[in-house]
Amino acid sequence: MSPSLSPTILIRASAEDDLTQVQAIYAHHVLHGTASFELEPPSVDDIRQRRAAVLERGLPYLVAECGGEIVGYAYATLYRPRPAYRHTCEDSIYVRNGRHGLGIGRKLLDALIDQCTAAGWRQMLAVIGDSNPASMALHARCGFHAAGTLRAVGFKHGKWRDTALMQRALGEGDRTPPQP
Repeated sequence: MSPSLSPTILIRASAEDDLTQVQAIYAHHVLHGTASFELEPPSVDDIRQRRAAVLERGLPYLVAECGGEIVGYAYATLYRPRPAYRHTCEDSIYVRNGRHGLGIGRKLLDALIDQCTAAGWRQMLAVIGDSNPASMALHARCGFHAAGTLRAVGFKHGKWRDTALMQRALGEGDRTPPQP
């Protein structure tokens, strides 16, 4: 398909009505991939509660829509609960099976970075299951750098899995102190 005939991908805030499709996207990744280290897919109600927790913190929970179909989603969470981490968030991005390589992940990650920067977050981390090369390349294109690898920290699909850590500064990063 030529670029001029490619369907438009709209990145927008998620809505309650999107969650059945979001759950289906995530369930596929849980059951067949290593992007998530969950072993059983959560229910739509579980996804609803997780989304509510993200939004309660003022963090973005976005979807990519194409022709009325949700083709991906992304959100940010607090990296860790201890107070000193309060300026650091972690991203999560999932693209519908069969829709990879179309720029959906890039559009979602760009929007997530923009919204987290505008909200005053200073660092964003990516915790990449099984050191997925496509996810690492996407994050590198969006300004992330390798921050380390945790070896054999997950066991899924009959094999020990590594987790790659990538990081990028947001806004002022560590150049200035944060607002109190």
